[in-house]
Amino acid sequence: QVHLVESGGGSVQAGGSLRLSCAGSGFIYTNYCFAWFRRQAPGNQREGVAIINSDGSVRYADSVKGRFAISKGNSDNILYLQMNSLEPEDTAMYYCAAHPSRTCGFNGPSYRHWGQGTQVTVSS
Repeated sequence: QVHLVESGGGSVQAGGSLRLSCAGSGFIYTNYCFAWFRRQAPGNQREGVAIINSDGSVRYADSVKGRFAISKGNSDNILYLQMNSLEPEDTAMYYCAAHPSRTCGFNGPSYRHWGQGTQVTVSS
């Protein structure tokens, strides 16, 4: 059974940094593509933030381009999201997602597996 567990969220002032982690188990890591999504308020749609495909290629939402970086751990089933120059608008619940495909997109419902989320709060 596939499990994804996020960690690393917290509260930070604007301009600060956080690194989110997503530990995965129950699947062959190299055959999946991964993404980070966020939901900025309950009831809002989840917004795609960053994608990393099985070949290591990445994509970012325009709102985070140049500030966020998605990466995979070298040997462990770990996914990271390095978030720099954080803004109050980045406040959200952040989720990692995985799908058994070489490439992924920003269409949330297409992902098969989701974590429970980690809260990020950025104060001005």
